[in-house]
Amino acid sequence: MTDTTKFLIVGGGLEGLAIAYSLADRGETDVLVLERDTLCSGMTGKSSGVVRCHYGTPSLAAMSWYGVDIFTRATEIFGDDMAFRQCGYVVGVAENNVKPLEANIEMMQGLGIATELIAHDKMAELWPGLNLDDFALFAYEPLGGRGEAYMAGMAFGATARRMGVKIRQSTPVVSLLQNAAGRVYGVTLADGSEVHAEQVIVAAGPWTPALVAGVGVDIDVKAQRAQLVLVDQGVPTPEVPVLSDLAGLQYICREPNGELLVGNSDHQAPEYIDPDKYVNRADDSTIEKNIMKLGNRLPDMPDPRITSSYVGAYDVTEDYNPVIGPSPVEGLFLATGFSGHGFKISPAVGKLVADLLIDGKTDLPNVNPDDFRFSRFEEGDLLLSLNPYEGAGEMR
Repeated sequence: MTDTTKFLIVGGGLEGLAIAYSLADRGETDVLVLERDTLCSGMTGKSSGVVRCHYGTPSLAAMSWYGVDIFTRATEIFGDDMAFRQCGYVVGVAENNVKPLEANIEMMQGLGIATELIAHDKMAELWPGLNLDDFALFAYEPLGGRGEAYMAGMAFGATARRMGVKIRQSTPVVSLLQNAAGRVYGVTLADGSEVHAEQVIVAAGPWTPALVAGVGVDIDVKAQRAQLVLVDQGVPTPEVPVLSDLAGLQYICREPNGELLVGNSDHQAPEYIDPDKYVNRADDSTIEKNIMKLGNRLPDMPDPRITSSYVGAYDVTEDYNPVIGPSPVEGLFLATGFSGHGFKISPAVGKLVADLLIDGKTDLPNVNPDDFRFSRFEEGDLLLSLNPYEGAGEMR
């Protein structure tokens, strides 16, 4: 038998489930999500869960701001708080990045985002014990914080199911189906069966390029290695904001158990991995580098020790921004290449995709869908930060 559906979503991670929910929220419930393993079992579960609006790209900042509102009201909307903790978010820069920081804050404030510049005294109150000597200025988002990408994805999925969306797990897609006119009209599954659809949406993260190549779509999305280290200070860390340390090029988040999660913000020499075959722990040199940086930033940790580490992958594009929109092949829509931004913008991604599929436009405030078009790479019109930070690449 051949199943049919109006909207077929390939990928049951956070973005695919956000799209499914948003389509259902617009009244489109003839939706089927196919996940090759279990829901959110890919890179969604490796997300560090930071919620911030601090970007040099207006559309991305606006999408994050939309996300802050949805995460804040998650219990009301989904009956699930998505584990969002509004602990705040701070970017700290050295003298070389003061001008970009000031320009980005002015841009974000112009979009209505709650963010402000703060000095050392305020930062010392927000996070006691930090060594602030090499910082020149800070930006503070009081409504930012941390969430859990896995829990967010599962909340989107559960709500979508209640609204009538169908979700099938352990259902690998092996190829896209294309007719003689070149239109994509469905997929072939690993068991040889087919699913036909009016529109196929591929939201498969770093697995997207191999799948869409079969219908002649060449998209440069690589899996960039992201190594994370968990540290116990010796005493539980009190509630503090997430810190984006652009002086030391690291980020530090307080975990719910009081440990610290430490990640890398230096993207000048990226490493790429096979998302199906990699070692799920940080290498010794990365651990040593992180500990040295953390020891400089928190010199008075009473009894620090590493508790664990793990490795995820950003699905990165050339300009470190996603592709969200129609592919060059009719019937195929892409939502991929989220480049580390996916969790915080996922509510907006779902709405943007649903709006474009149903209306061909969106009413998301201050978001220009053309920014995320597939053709920008061939056109040489990359989506780049208006005010990039030295050393941090395009991740901010």
